[in-house]
Amino acid sequence: MKRLVILGGGYGGMKVLQTLMETGISGSIQVTLIDRNPYHSLKTEFYTIAAGTSADKDVRVEFPIHDQIERVYGEIEQIDTINQQIIFLDRSESIPYDYLVIGLGCEDNYHGVSGAVEFTNSVQTISKARHAGLAVGEASAYGKISVVGAGLSGIEVASEIRESRPDLNIRLLDRGSSVLSAFEPKVQEYVEEWFEKNDVEVIHNANVEYVEKDGVCNNGICYVNDVTIWTAGVRPNHLIEDLPFKKDPQGKVILNDYLQVPSHTNVYVVGDCASSNYSPNAQLAGKQGEQVGDVLVAVLYNRVLQKPGPIKLKGQLGSLGKSDGFGNMYKQSVTGLLPRLAKTGVLWLNRRH
Repeated sequence: MKRLVILGGGYGGMKVLQTLMETGISGSIQVTLIDRNPYHSLKTEFYTIAAGTSADKDVRVEFPIHDQIERVYGEIEQIDTINQQIIFLDRSESIPYDYLVIGLGCEDNYHGVSGAVEFTNSVQTISKARHAGLAVGEASAYGKISVVGAGLSGIEVASEIRESRPDLNIRLLDRGSSVLSAFEPKVQEYVEEWFEKNDVEVIHNANVEYVEKDGVCNNGICYVNDVTIWTAGVRPNHLIEDLPFKKDPQGKVILNDYLQVPSHTNVYVVGDCASSNYSPNAQLAGKQGEQVGDVLVAVLYNRVLQKPGPIKLKGQLGSLGKSDGFGNMYKQSVTGLLPRLAKTGVLWLNRRH
């Protein structure tokens, strides 16, 4: 019996499973999916949970049911690569593996800012997004919300809260001179104008020095607020740090052409934990998951192993509330209703799959 363990039921892990199921899983292979939650959650929509514009069930998808797929739910304490087993915090029995796929995603990078861990909310997990949503929902009329970070997540969180709570005072702290530094100037200008028109204050060249229970201190000025949401960068899941694998400067695992760890070729990595020339996102994780699935089919069934081709991404989309959006599609910058409708279509496909 060959034992394949998949850590994380995110976009990458789900694509690995889907690829394996489409090609058939023989009785000689046991697949174990490990996740902290008993469902796949659509991380690209966590901002709606934080803003209170979507129900929790709307961002959850059931894991597939298959005779050769075992589902285990729990919090992982250690990936033991010496004994090839997964050790848990909340259960005594470890799970052994012959082949391992690591798709554990990312967590907030607080950059050593004092008080950020204790006093900010997050949208990096569905649980944390729920807590952020409760805090935003409980904010008093005319309360103050600060969003730290003006990348894609920060933009979507701030705009969605504006739509959800028109009464709130919303402040967005941007480290750069313009929001969405990864996008073209046309998109940046469009989003800046949207915030100005919808009364969201944007503070550029921000340098958050520390965070307190009731405020954020930036460049010597302390802003009093009711809720602070942190979207100022991510890093690979903390479990990756202790693995004996070669990593890039961002702490991501360096892989060979087959998405395998060169020193441990029975271990594959997808998504935010994998070193890549692309910025991390759900689409990239899904493409990597498809490639790992194809490689595993060849390895598990002793077929000819073919090197995966280059990954081609279709673009990136973001929302500004329910009827406006932005992004790049096939290397073209787009703004307005079209990218918002396209994002809705992508969400529909993810739920369907």
